[in-house]
Amino acid sequence: MTKTVAIPKGLAQVGKQILKDKGYNIIETENTQEDIIAKAPNADGLILMTEPFDNETIGKLKKLKIIARHGVGYDNLDQDVAGKQKIWVTITPNANAATVAETTLAMIFVVSKNILKLSNLMLQGHQDVNAKYLGFDLAGKKLGIMGYGRIGKMVAKKAANLDMDILIYDPFVKETKIGRLVSREELLKQADVITLHLAVTEETKNGIGREEFEMMKPSATLINLGRGALIDEVALINALQTKQIAQAALDVFEVEPLPTDSPFFNLDNVILTPHIASNTVETMDRMATDAANEIVRVLEGNDPNWPVNQLG
Repeated sequence: MTKTVAIPKGLAQVGKQILKDKGYNIIETENTQEDIIAKAPNADGLILMTEPFDNETIGKLKKLKIIARHGVGYDNLDQDVAGKQKIWVTITPNANAATVAETTLAMIFVVSKNILKLSNLMLQGHQDVNAKYLGFDLAGKKLGIMGYGRIGKMVAKKAANLDMDILIYDPFVKETKIGRLVSREELLKQADVITLHLAVTEETKNGIGREEFEMMKPSATLINLGRGALIDEVALINALQTKQIAQAALDVFEVEPLPTDSPFFNLDNVILTPHIASNTVETMDRMATDAANEIVRVLEGNDPNWPVNQLG
């Protein structure tokens, strides 16, 4: 019997081709829970983006054997519930790390030199604002990297060439060849730029909040290209409004897309981007390829390469 795979519209062609070559019945969806259930209730495999995927939806897809996340995060579904229903949940861990690290560096350059602010002012006709918006050198500054997995390590390697003093916090890492491992408190108090690359867990969810902002330097910059849930957004908005910290650059939010009435839109010391840290042609091809190959492995009776759960 022909297997059915639900994929998001816009999935890179290379991923679609892998599934087509296997002869699967491919159903393109808007990647929302409602659309997946309406169009592909008998799906054997599913490629999922970042949209929420609750336990009720998992329970309705009776034939599903694998949910292949198109990316590395999986906080939009409960992998353990899926496992109890004999559904693998997989990620694409090798697809986007280099790109996100590059985007992190790009964001560091943007915030340190006020590039976006000055560009916007010039587009509005203001060309006499140079002295008002002075940036800062990166050489000699302390870069705090919270989370030292694939992306964190790449950020450290790239930033080391900028002559930055690299501070690393990760409770699971015991040694590093680049920079130095420090306590969470030391990093928060000393870093000039803090970039978040932690996984979302019970311990880290909303873990950057009021107490953490009180520890940071008034001149500190916070960058988050990881997950919105890592930050207490109410506390961050207050810290930015009161200039408790200097600025922030955010690519991810607790609710995406960011609601149009969010106070973030009224701040002049925050840079907002719509979850684009891995938004390159090459990364989209790699994520589509790896997710599709995980679908193929499972539907052919093999274990996946990159599961984040166990079948219970």
